[in-house]
Amino acid sequence: MSEIRGAAPQALAERVGTGRLSDYLELTKPRVTSLVVITTAVGFFVGSRGRLDLLLFINAVLGTALVAAGTSAFNQYLEREADGRMLRTRGRPLPAGRLDPHAAFLFALALSTAGILHLAVSVNVLTGGLALLTLASYLFAYTPLKRVTSLCTLVGAVPGALPALGGFTAAQGEVTAGGLALFAILVVWQIPHSLAIAWMYREDYARGGFALLPVLDPDGGSTGRQILLHSLVLLPVSLVPTVLGITGSIYFYGSLVLGLALLSIAVPIALDGTTRSARRLLLASVVYLPILLGLMAYDRVLPAGP
Repeated sequence: MSEIRGAAPQALAERVGTGRLSDYLELTKPRVTSLVVITTAVGFFVGSRGRLDLLLFINAVLGTALVAAGTSAFNQYLEREADGRMLRTRGRPLPAGRLDPHAAFLFALALSTAGILHLAVSVNVLTGGLALLTLASYLFAYTPLKRVTSLCTLVGAVPGALPALGGFTAAQGEVTAGGLALFAILVVWQIPHSLAIAWMYREDYARGGFALLPVLDPDGGSTGRQILLHSLVLLPVSLVPTVLGITGSIYFYGSLVLGLALLSIAVPIALDGTTRSARRLLLASVVYLPILLGLMAYDRVLPAGP
């Protein structure tokens, strides 16, 4: 009997420990961090001149992943009160009271600092600086602006796209036209993607006190026009890598088809502004990006030898 009584507290402690690890993992927003890792990896691969430097690649991806995870944890720390008022986020570790805010802050600080230092030392100082810029612009520009102006979505697209540029600089050691082209694609792509999410959850964002465009635009007219406009702009922007000679004809025609498909799905939300149309656009944008990045990686053009 004493062995049974002793096993119960041990099992409980193990469950609590597992739950605590899960909560810390949730702070890092794994899906967002995974997307950051993918865009960084593609940026590095496409930006590589000739044979892939595997060690440099691993260091770039690892450092960027740490910074992305730390940034997400910082974001949840800063927005814990707003998250507690929103239905879709009130179950997160901080608003639900499962983690101490001070511990979450230290966790975010440790991840971010480790990631930036790792990039600066193991990759190059420029890539570490871009990671620092990503962190700073997300936390000190985008996050506070979400409560002030609908322009926050455009501002937030910058830190969302910087990791892809960081992948290029990790491979090439400098900011190049190719890296800026990928950066521009991701900036423009994020606008319809983010606005579709905000339209679907506009009532919840209003509870949180966020001034996103769909919250300030009850009939959805401005939101639909912005989605359509940026979907239209994305079409020529996505073709720039081929114009620069970074990718070949497979990417060019593939991105053209993808862009036209996304644009056709963006039109209904501009016309009727329904949640159903927004959900279809969100799904389309989620499908669009990995296919586009896959085509870019597959059809990259290596520079000619001497």
